[in-house]
Amino acid sequence: MTLTSRKSFTKRSEMFGLSFFEMSVIGIIAVVLFGGNLPEVARKFGHSYSQLRRSLHDVQQQFREAQRDVDQAMAVDDRPKSGSKTAMYDDEQDDAPEPSAPKFTPPS
Repeated sequence: MTLTSRKSFTKRSEMFGLSFFEMSVIGIIAVVLFGGNLPEVARKFGHSYSQLRRSLHDVQQQFREAQRDVDQAMAVDDRPKSGSKTAMYDDEQDDAPEPSAPKFTPPS
């Protein structure tokens, strides 16, 4: 067995980043701690985990909706007005006269 095949073998034998030995130790500790209540505890844990995921999904959905609303509002604000120059700043006036300088006459 070469080094590369040994690495791929160990990666395939791991689940959730834990080796078989680590998973066995966790299982033994769970049985010792919870004993006969282990199925009930696992069910409660699964239910709590699914509620957490649902809540996170709802929060993410609210953020996506808020981002979509902001993007739509920004798109409406960014549209150029018809028949006028696009103002770089809000305080610019579209009807401001062009600045004029006095005509230069060279000395004779």
